[in-house]
Amino acid sequence: MTATALVHAATSRRTKKSSRSKLSVAGPPIPPTSKSISANGTLKDTPANRALRVAVTPQSSFTAEPFVRDAFFHDDRSVLFCQDVLPGLDHLRDSRIKVDCIVTSPPFYGQRDYGIDDQIGLEDHPQQYIDKLVKVFSKCWDVLSETGSLWVNLGDTFWSGKGAHKSNEVKQSARRFGLRPQDKPGDGKWARPKQLLLIPHRFAIAMQDCGWLVRNDNVWVKPNPVPDQVRDRCSISHEYVFHFTKARWYYFDQREVGRQVGTSMLPPLDTWVVPTARGTGVHKASFSEELVRLPILATTPPDGIVLDPFNGSGTSMVVAHTSGKRAIGIDLSREYCSLAKDALTAAKG
Repeated sequence: MTATALVHAATSRRTKKSSRSKLSVAGPPIPPTSKSISANGTLKDTPANRALRVAVTPQSSFTAEPFVRDAFFHDDRSVLFCQDVLPGLDHLRDSRIKVDCIVTSPPFYGQRDYGIDDQIGLEDHPQQYIDKLVKVFSKCWDVLSETGSLWVNLGDTFWSGKGAHKSNEVKQSARRFGLRPQDKPGDGKWARPKQLLLIPHRFAIAMQDCGWLVRNDNVWVKPNPVPDQVRDRCSISHEYVFHFTKARWYYFDQREVGRQVGTSMLPPLDTWVVPTARGTGVHKASFSEELVRLPILATTPPDGIVLDPFNGSGTSMVVAHTSGKRAIGIDLSREYCSLAKDALTAAKG
């Protein structure tokens, strides 16, 4: 079963239990094996089972006036901030908001120019880019619950060293803007012509060095990728979705995303075949709804909070809403925040 079919099946199962989404406190998910269940039918008192009993942020804190005062948009289930990600995360920390699932796709290195000062992704050297990402996610650590999960989608970049793009090819125009950082001469070592920079895994290792646990480097296989115009290597058709946690034991509801094989419930595979989302015309790198649904369903407890610190057009917030979760988004672009607000309004009917 592909990831697309898997998450559709999980959504179907979830709609049959819609009353769960209305509760602030709910019973923990049933573990996939009977070994975790005691003779009287309750969960055994183990570290893994205790992580399934999550105390989510109270609704009174989520809707508190000091917290939502400067929001671009907010209602009783969603809060959207239009500001730089670092002060945005500081505001969540200072407001004592704890989120349960962070799912995001930061700007990839040298792939887009969003026309915003101090944007991430246009640093002169890839190490500077990785350092900035690690700084952002160190602040995410402060607002993520101890049983929470962080999911980060990242793609890779080749160093070119050829100077600014001069072709008029329409398909590549969104990515081949002006003089990108990878078009410069480079350092002759890591940053050298034709080098695949291996940014996703260098980032993951840097996160490990900061204390994060890497649970998976899930591979997103794109059946409809933009073709690479190259003659001497394979065309790239995948990205990564890293699953990080703060601790060994954390919330994961396998029932929502597992694979039913006979009488057994098996975990989802780490290879996800999911079509790319079509750009909105304004946002050229929109998140795929199917890509974020599995992380949200698996690692967000009933009435939990999903955070996307690089919110873009709001896909994570919309999927969180339709899955019965609360959501917080942060983005520096007012244009993208307007798109996210419209998407949320449409999703709420």
